[in-house]
Amino acid sequence: MMATDLHTLNSVLGATIEEQVVRTLNLIRNTWDPEEKYALYTFVRQSQTFPDVLLRKTSSDDILLGIELKGWYLLAKETEPSLRFQATSAACAKRDLIVVVPWVLGNVISGSPILFEPFVESAKYAAEYRNYHWEWIRETKQDARIEIPKGIRPYPSKNDQILDKPHSDGGGNFGRLARTGMMDSYRQKLDEVRLCGIKTIYWREFLKAFQESTTDAEARTALERLRKRVQKANDIPSPKAQAALAIVAELERLLDVDE
Repeated sequence: MMATDLHTLNSVLGATIEEQVVRTLNLIRNTWDPEEKYALYTFVRQSQTFPDVLLRKTSSDDILLGIELKGWYLLAKETEPSLRFQATSAACAKRDLIVVVPWVLGNVISGSPILFEPFVESAKYAAEYRNYHWEWIRETKQDARIEIPKGIRPYPSKNDQILDKPHSDGGGNFGRLARTGMMDSYRQKLDEVRLCGIKTIYWREFLKAFQESTTDAEARTALERLRKRVQKANDIPSPKAQAALAIVAELERLLDVDE
């Protein structure tokens, strides 16, 4: 698998992220329920149904809240998350959340996935603002109207049609929360996160330089540019700088093997 194709693991990791979130939330019950007011409630995952996770009473169908989870490969070529959230507002209860979980591989291009601080927003607000942005803020000459399903309530069944559908969306962009602006400050903060001592934004630029059509000369130029950034960054702890340089050296070795 090419490094630039790592984002395709997002769908594979989706179920794993959901399972880990459920497991973790139940393990840290003392944190979110210190007075044991919700002792009879447990976080559970539901497959292929909105939302992905429910905080539900074990002895009945009583639900306190739901969480819709989305994964985001932090080093994808697109600087913004490509995830789509299209659920209609009526399908979201007031307490429901939309949660975006960014991830990368531990050694940038290899290793086990590691997760970062998630983006958390009210699902109902996100759905309503998404539609408002699509109809009134976004600049377009196309039909900006949205078809909203009728008779929808929170915690729908698997067969319910709960997605809002734009009248015109040739680019398939409806539901991309990152393009509404609501994730801007969050994304900017993640751009500063360091992986092996190098800012995320620089790793993304580096990986973006590698396409199927990239020549060896172009690849070496990108590697040299990354090496210089590491060497000039005085604030990178030595072990992390060495780790980054080791990754560069390994990529150079792979280029030599192909020659």
